Amino acid sequence: MSQQVEFAKMNGLGNKILVVDMRGRKDMVTPQAAIALNGDPETQFDQIMAIHDPKLDGTDAFIDILNCDGTKAQACGNGTRCVVQALASETGRKVFTFQTVAGILNAREHEDGTISVDMGKPVFAWDKIPLSEEFFDTSRIELQIGPIDAPILHSPSAMSMGNPHAVFWIDRDPMDFDLERFGPMLENHPMFPEKANITLAQVTSKSSLRTRTWERGAGLTLACGSAACAAGVSAARTGRTGRHVTIDVASAPTRQPLVIEWREDDHVVMTGPAEWEWSGKIDPVTGTFERDAEQSEAQVR
Repeated sequence: MSQQVEFAKMNGLGNKILVVDMRGRKDMVTPQAAIALNGDPETQFDQIMAIHDPKLDGTDAFIDILNCDGTKAQACGNGTRCVVQALASETGRKVFTFQTVAGILNAREHEDGTISVDMGKPVFAWDKIPLSEEFFDTSRIELQIGPIDAPILHSPSAMSMGNPHAVFWIDRDPMDFDLERFGPMLENHPMFPEKANITLAQVTSKSSLRTRTWERGAGLTLACGSAACAAGVSAARTGRTGRHVTIDVASAPTRQPLVIEWREDDHVVMTGPAEWEWSGKIDPVTGTFERDAEQSEAQVR
């Protein structure tokens, strides 16, 4: 067994996150460990945020992100807020700069406990999202589910927030749609060579949306930060809202909304909460874990 490391079970607006401290190590959390952890009800998660020693000067850490199926993820806004809360609690600092495979993320914890993450600039070029077909205007692409003359979902806005997104515009509550059935088909549609996050978005005012997301590599989630960013940007891009919106996540109705601002410098800033649940130790190779003794009598799985 490899040496165990500290980890925390957290959530960002219900998005289930494991924050794993891999600093001081050269290895990575393995896909096998991720699958094992997701298979246990105590540690079931949407994303693992593994904190590694910084690789670039001027950054505080490199964040390796894994989905619950063991695949790599490029971005996770809700998970980044969890990392900020964990490191702020440890260090007393409020401002952080992280490197991910999707680029550099700057984040700040506010006095009220909410956390803002600069998710970078959205990408609209069809071959950068990427899509398998060329579209001059990706704010509305040709894709539909259901009968040709009466599609259930159609004409999504496509973009990348470091990971590919398709936002379908609907005129009623997202919970009214069988996303559990449509999600896998759309995530794996040939239009998306690297798969895609699929979001249903209802415009509720000129400054608010209600959304639900099928997350690439994770499935139905209570919340997805990068999908909220994609929905907010796509709403402004198509003239449905302004550039500052609140996102009411339909699958997490008791939690506070996310705030998305698409700034004039083209950066997308997401602000919302993070919540610590419990912590323990984990083997990053096998996924065996134990909860801290003062929190639980649980033994190593």
